[in-house]
Amino acid sequence: MGPTYDILLKNASYLTPDMELASGDIAMSGGRIAALLPANSGVPADRVLTGGGLLWMPGLVDGHTHTSQQLLRGRLLDEKPVIWKRVNVPFECRLDEESSRLSAQLAALEMIHSGTTGFIDAGGKYADVFAQVYEASGLRGRLTCFTNDNAPEPLRCGTVEEGVRRLRELRGSLSGRLQGYFSVTALTAASETLFRSVLEAATEAGAPVEIHMNEYASEVSDFIERYGSRPFEYLEAHGLLETPFIAPHCIFLSPDEMEIIRRKQVRVVHCPFSNCGKGVPDTPQLLSRGVSVGFGSDGSAHGGVDLFREMRLFRGVQNAVRGVGTADSQVMPARTLLKMATQGGAAAMLEDGGGRIAPGAPADLIAVDMDQPHLWPTQNAVNTLVESASGRDVVHMIVDGRLVMEDRQVLTLDERAILAQARALLDRQPHLARWA
Repeated sequence: MGPTYDILLKNASYLTPDMELASGDIAMSGGRIAALLPANSGVPADRVLTGGGLLWMPGLVDGHTHTSQQLLRGRLLDEKPVIWKRVNVPFECRLDEESSRLSAQLAALEMIHSGTTGFIDAGGKYADVFAQVYEASGLRGRLTCFTNDNAPEPLRCGTVEEGVRRLRELRGSLSGRLQGYFSVTALTAASETLFRSVLEAATEAGAPVEIHMNEYASEVSDFIERYGSRPFEYLEAHGLLETPFIAPHCIFLSPDEMEIIRRKQVRVVHCPFSNCGKGVPDTPQLLSRGVSVGFGSDGSAHGGVDLFREMRLFRGVQNAVRGVGTADSQVMPARTLLKMATQGGAAAMLEDGGGRIAPGAPADLIAVDMDQPHLWPTQNAVNTLVESASGRDVVHMIVDGRLVMEDRQVLTLDERAILAQARALLDRQPHLARWA
């Protein structure tokens, strides 16, 4: 008699690491994919899931989100730049512990319903509160503190020493599915002393670092004016890229910076909906150099966290800007997009083997209901996922080998109670919903 697995997906259709269709049984144990077996293998399991019309795939990974901006939905569209300075930061200054907890609960629910099993958060005032909520949610995540010494007082990290201490404490308090990153909000939003101190401390601790990079052309120009070189050139020249570095946005990169990113194995995260109003990254060049690229939503304030939407939008933007001039209709193929939304995000999380359905990989999977008029019949299921699927088509979610959502019902959080709390909070603090 063989081992009893925790979960068995019986006679499942699924995507391989190369984003090809396969079928068989998927056995999970101890939070990992234990084996890929022939269909109807008959192996024992504590829980068996079946279901025709489902396509199992790796969970999506949101490589850059803002939990603190969950209640800012609808406020940013059509705003003039630079949004984060004029709108986002003042809004986040008004959040207290209660509203931050609610933000995290709503963000977790939205990610679960959208097929996102893992995320990297950009930080907030109450990272410890976020951690409590995300631990309960069952999601896999990476958390950091809002680290900035030029922000308004409610968000300012205090002295450089205090900012570094908070990052160390958060990282030391997390383990397993939730881990801590070091961060600075942005190089131009912090003093040189702060960002250098954070990066040096991260290198000493072997801690990953996440910093918004090259998001606005004006920020790149401002950095050059201050420091005499482009951002990535400065960081390399000063030995500040010696620890795992996650770089959201990366819209405005020079060829030399792309080479630095390749050489230093920087993980890039694009946020298509948020970014397309600022510029279009040269992602084909990054990918051709072997750079790891993932997707981020940039938080719900930028239209929600559905990464299926981000893939589809990115395909259209890249075709229009990069493909038309060269008559290249495959400038951003469907399989590449799916790998970016899964494997690219997992690489940014430093999750070994993540974003794949393969033996030994983390058991983070979602099931898409393909038996629907807008998805079936199809001559190519992979193409149809990118062209037509959305987060609403995800019916099951497994994270770390545990069922988090089944038949669209979230199993780890009380959705009705959270929505009721949200209504009550916004009745008491209407400025959070109607901030201007």
